[in-house]
Amino acid sequence: MPDITDILKKAKRRQKSVFLALAGDKLAELERLEKELSALGDAWAPGSLAETDPRKKLAEQVSAVRQAVRDSETEFRFEALGDRAWSDLVAAHPPREKGHAFDPESFAPALIAACAVDPVMTAEQVAALFDVLNHAQRDALWQGAFDVNTEATGIPFSLAASGILDSLTGAK
Repeated sequence: MPDITDILKKAKRRQKSVFLALAGDKLAELERLEKELSALGDAWAPGSLAETDPRKKLAEQVSAVRQAVRDSETEFRFEALGDRAWSDLVAAHPPREKGHAFDPESFAPALIAACAVDPVMTAEQVAALFDVLNHAQRDALWQGAFDVNTEATGIPFSLAASGILDSLTGAK
């Protein structure tokens, strides 16, 4: 039978990462280039050996901008609060309406700041970040901070890893 002392030595608080592409200008540029490329269609045929496919330059631009968007992707890592810290944070942000556990407007940035371990952020820095992010990005950060504290933990299944390993081993 396991000893609780040994279990406590191994126990680590739950962590969760959220990845956001922060180059909004590059995302717009990528959308524009994709539209241009799509407008050229896929039925190009050279009129002579000297002609080059006009889509090539656009495809290269798409590839370069796509890489810039990937390079802008930033990991935000959250760590679960302890029971008392969670309870204190909820109490510090009482609901404005009946039926709610907390005030979502003030609790969200406070929770994100309290759980952020990489990068570490203050509530003021979260508010400044929220001024740059769109609604879905803000929701992703909020959901990550909330989930790290509330979702059940198990060992997640990786379809991608299983598929790769099955293909390499012949599903044995």
